[in-house]
Amino acid sequence: MSADSAVNPAGAAETADGGPLGLVYSPCPNDTFTFEAWAHGRVAGAPAVDVTFADIDITNGMAERGEGDILKVSYAVLPWVLDEYALLPCGGALGRGCGPLVLTREAGVDLRGKTVAVPSERSTAYLLFRIWAAATVPGGVGEIVVLPFHEIMPAVRDGKVDAGLVIHEARFTYQNYGLHSLADMGEHWEATTGLPIPLGAIIAKRSLGAPTLRRLAAAATASVRMAWEAPEVSRPYVLDHSQELEPSVAEQHIALYVNEFTAELGDEGYAAIRGLLGRAAEAGLVPPLAPGALDFV
Repeated sequence: MSADSAVNPAGAAETADGGPLGLVYSPCPNDTFTFEAWAHGRVAGAPAVDVTFADIDITNGMAERGEGDILKVSYAVLPWVLDEYALLPCGGALGRGCGPLVLTREAGVDLRGKTVAVPSERSTAYLLFRIWAAATVPGGVGEIVVLPFHEIMPAVRDGKVDAGLVIHEARFTYQNYGLHSLADMGEHWEATTGLPIPLGAIIAKRSLGAPTLRRLAAAATASVRMAWEAPEVSRPYVLDHSQELEPSVAEQHIALYVNEFTAELGDEGYAAIRGLLGRAAEAGLVPPLAPGALDFV
């Protein structure tokens, strides 16, 4: 896990010891683009933050253990963490045409009994995969292996696993590994529900209190709007942390995953989240949400 810290001089310290709040998100272009202004102290009135980069499997685990003040997590992990954390109505990744892909070395592979690498067993990608597999893979797949997302495509290419479930910029780069897209989890989700695809959420400790939670939401929204207004300002930060992506791929990534839902979930965004978690709960894949669990302060 790598770290990059920045304290917002315009934001009052929020922790009991007078320090900045911990903000944890991935080094992927959508996150670094969204939070660059906040991380570097340019969002007036925003709470001070100390940024740490972490893979989604790590942040999901941190949330389940109650570690971290503000975290980018999978929507799929919410049923386990909403007692302690509140879902912010902004800052996350949700959209259309942006779903996870199942990749294989050969086209048209039958996944029955096959080994599949996934980025996290509590990821939204894996939840969408389970919903898809239940409908399309009679008898089910075989072993599930959790790997950091940047290791999944090499593992499929090298024959260490039969298939890989990939997210983010892999949509634009999997051909470079000689791989084939077997199925698009987002296409299946949109075709069967008509809803956008909920991927990553921003959550914050409820113990911070309603006033601070509202300031956090305002900061996230302001940060992404500032990035849209002056994308050239965030570009060095994005490329420094994008794991050697070509600038054009990073820009495609941002265009796909940072959209109106990042600034504000809105009614359609909340409908998608309730749809995903409700459908998963009915299938016994996640615990049901308590009434009002998604409500913001």
